[in-house]
Amino acid sequence: MNCLPDECTLTWLSSWYRQQCDGDWEHEGGVRVTTLDNPGWALDVDLANTKWVNCAVPPRLSERNEQDWVFVEVKDGLCRGRGGPENLTEMIALFRGFIEENQDGI
Repeated sequence: MNCLPDECTLTWLSSWYRQQCDGDWEHEGGVRVTTLDNPGWALDVDLANTKWVNCAVPPRLSERNEQDWVFVEVKDGLCRGRGGPENLTEMIALFRGFIEENQDGI
């Protein structure tokens, strides 16, 4: 695939989302990207009814400065990411790493 790293990350998320869509999952949970008021991004991926629903990743926080930070955790069937205004693709990349490391789920 010929794309810039950020484009490839977004393309991967789009493909992963499409693969999970089964007529129900996308209506009940799916993927949500919203903004934070501090400013920053929020990424929530509902893992219910996927093979990753029982996987967990302890909370991880990387604070490089006030604008450059990322928090991510996977628990209770939800991948939750938060980050600074320039960290959205980093959060998606961390989610991708989680999926690829746990390819078979639990």
